[in-house]
Amino acid sequence: MQRVAEPLELMDEAEQALAYARADFSEPNARFVELLEHHAGGALAGRLLDLGCGPADIPLMLAERHAELDIDALDGAQAMLDLAQGNLDAAEEVADRIRLRCEYLPWAGLPFRAYDYIVSNSLLHHLADPAVLWNTVRQAARPGAQVMVMDLARPRSELAVDTLVETYAINEAEVLRFDFRNSLYAAYTPDEVEAQLEAAGFDSLAVEMVSDRHFAVTGRLR
Repeated sequence: MQRVAEPLELMDEAEQALAYARADFSEPNARFVELLEHHAGGALAGRLLDLGCGPADIPLMLAERHAELDIDALDGAQAMLDLAQGNLDAAEEVADRIRLRCEYLPWAGLPFRAYDYIVSNSLLHHLADPAVLWNTVRQAARPGAQVMVMDLARPRSELAVDTLVETYAINEAEVLRFDFRNSLYAAYTPDEVEAQLEAAGFDSLAVEMVSDRHFAVTGRLR
């Protein structure tokens, strides 16, 4: 099945952002955090950059679990960051270690080789040019930085798209079902992502399927 790019890269409508924030992503979010901890070898300490943080669910989970972690959480959609700020306001014990930044990639002010961890969940398929993400990783990562990028994998057929939407979004708001379907069509396949990594020169990163609809890119940069 051919990739069909999304009409818009940003989720900046208030209704759309709120539907996303209200949806139950606890299972994939928990899988993301567990995979990061596994590949990082346990406790996380240092600076972490989250690209496409949305309502900051994952930064909050990581800050709560790792007291020595300092997080920059970036998203291009102010509507999402407004929701993220509300979540941070309700988590005062860790909020001072999370900084929200409304920036669009490529980010001219991106710190150079400043981060020990670079993570991203469900951003790649929104990007018309995937090289933007990998160039950001290269610029921001310290030598030996841990990378964790998880995203949807494009199904093989329209029937498979329909099945996933009915399985995982049947009880969600119509706007979320619509966006999920568009995201599945816009997603990259693991083979396409492997080609992106080869083009970027990231031979130390590996791609694997981690669910029936997600792949993960993991590894440490040389």
